[in-house]
Amino acid sequence: MGKAVDEFRIIENDENIFDLDGEYVIPLYQRAFAWEEKQLFQLVEDLNDIPAGGRYYIGSLVVSKSDNKYEVVDGQQRLTSLFLLLSCLGEELKCTLSFACRDKSNYTLKKIHELIDEGKGNYDIERIESGIHQGIRILTQKIKEDGIDESELLEKLRHVIIYRIEVPEHTDLNRYFEIMNTRGEQLEQHDILKAKLMSYIKSDKDKLVFTKIWEACSDMTGYVQMHFDKNSREWIFGYEWGGLPSDKWSDYKELANNASEEGNEFRIIDIIDQDFEVDYSDVVDDENNRVRFDSIIEFPYFLLHSIRVFVDVQGISNKHDDALLNEFLDDKKLLSNFADVVKDGIWRGKYINDERNREQFSKRFIMALLRYRYLFDKYILKREYANDNSDGEWSLKELCVSRLKNNKNPKPYYKNTMFSTRGEWNQEKKNPDRVKENIMLQSALRVSYTSPKVMHWITELLIWLAMDDCSSLVEMANYRSETESFVQEAVRKKFFDVCEDGEYTMGVNTPHIVFNYLDYLLWCSNRNEYKDFVFEFRNSVEHWYPQHPSGGTFESWSDGVDQFGNLCIIQRNVNSKFSNMAPEAKKSTFKDMIAKGSIKLRIMAEETEKKGNISASAYWKDEACQRHEKKMIKMLRDVCFGE
Repeated sequence: MGKAVDEFRIIENDENIFDLDGEYVIPLYQRAFAWEEKQLFQLVEDLNDIPAGGRYYIGSLVVSKSDNKYEVVDGQQRLTSLFLLLSCLGEELKCTLSFACRDKSNYTLKKIHELIDEGKGNYDIERIESGIHQGIRILTQKIKEDGIDESELLEKLRHVIIYRIEVPEHTDLNRYFEIMNTRGEQLEQHDILKAKLMSYIKSDKDKLVFTKIWEACSDMTGYVQMHFDKNSREWIFGYEWGGLPSDKWSDYKELANNASEEGNEFRIIDIIDQDFEVDYSDVVDDENNRVRFDSIIEFPYFLLHSIRVFVDVQGISNKHDDALLNEFLDDKKLLSNFADVVKDGIWRGKYINDERNREQFSKRFIMALLRYRYLFDKYILKREYANDNSDGEWSLKELCVSRLKNNKNPKPYYKNTMFSTRGEWNQEKKNPDRVKENIMLQSALRVSYTSPKVMHWITELLIWLAMDDCSSLVEMANYRSETESFVQEAVRKKFFDVCEDGEYTMGVNTPHIVFNYLDYLLWCSNRNEYKDFVFEFRNSVEHWYPQHPSGGTFESWSDGVDQFGNLCIIQRNVNSKFSNMAPEAKKSTFKDMIAKGSIKLRIMAEETEKKGNISASAYWKDEACQRHEKKMIKMLRDVCFGE
């Protein structure tokens, strides 16, 4: 028997972990491969961020050995993802990974290079396992879209360490699972950051105020008001629970007086009242046991946005005359981001790192964090799960409160956020259209920038909202224009500046924001016709006229297939045959998908028609595609350049 714990590099010399001793078997009691875009994107980004010469520990595999086979007890999603990634990077792997009693999964792994090669090769699509196939498509597109150098990524994998932990013979695996599923969590960076910022504060009561605000903000479910007790809500947000929190520390003293050091939300005198009830109406729906409002980012990323907003709004500069924070949002660098601000920041002519100023920095930041969270909840997109809608819908709402005559048990409710201008007499009439425009535009951004590391639009909008002591809040009718200016700048830089020669032939590397902003403009141009359209995670750029026609039944189009007019954006779970079929075949086969798809795709399908004796495919390739592209590009240029 080997060592209980073995350490391996993913790639070492001319071998990889699938070249080593034995075979890995995924047992039937394990779920099928299920990692999706979020996990796979994170894997690639983490690996690509490894510094030169660094070591990166990717985690562990827990295995049970029998003869020369290792039954994977824990870590199979990571292991399978590494197999897919190495294959996508061109590595020829031994068939040392298999799934017990899952023929489709094993067949898919055997045909992996044919699937990577954009569907070329000989395989039976009916025998392909959809989860693994989708993982291949996600990884392939991520590598292409981010312009990742495959040889460099392979080199970085030489510095990635994985531990293989072998459980003792005769281990009760059911008991092992029970222990694993109840194990504690490691201390997160944001927990360490909280302790660090609190260490700058001297008074215990002030520390308690800091803690109460931090804990309320750290729960990204629902609205921040609902994470305070009822009395604190009125002190902080006003009688109607909807006011902007104060930026004066003295206004929070009651928060410390009303809370115990253990962080209890309710006093005994409140709990014994016969009318007492806990208010969870924006957090959990008891009947369905689900969160009603779901944030589009997690707390560590909200902190990363908040420190950037704080530095910008407060005018904090770097004593070294460089940028104090880089643009990239990386939750692994949360602590170092704050450390850089404290160490090198100059605020109102004073060094933050001076002992006399660090306490003021902590207090000002925690109040700002609460104000930014209030703005985030009210003006940044959420996913709302209400009524019978299990998939949820995009939402921009503000929290309000209704009260009975005796003023007991005030109840929260939610209405569309108001986007009005000071002195506007008919704001209620105009607001529904403004809410819809803001929802559509922000959801276009949300589905374009799927990784939280590149959601810079949230930072920009929070800066606009928080600037000049939140003076912009009286001119919220201009909010959509501010959002759209960010989108237009992205389209200019990432698309038009790249296609300077007027040849819009970026192919699958065309940024998703271009397609989604175009869909927004098309929606604006005819809201009645496209009233059913919503932005979804359509993250696969496809060719309407295929790159590799299936079966050689129609001619290839080598010189124009990558032009913008021939491209569409679809969901990755669409049947993989889509990419190789003729345009008219796609139109007839995928009617339902197209009817619910992007507006550009719908228009492309409409314009795919037979012309006399010319087939619809040939007519699309020779004429209709160019005409379609000209109209779409003109629509984009008109708004991006004011033409």
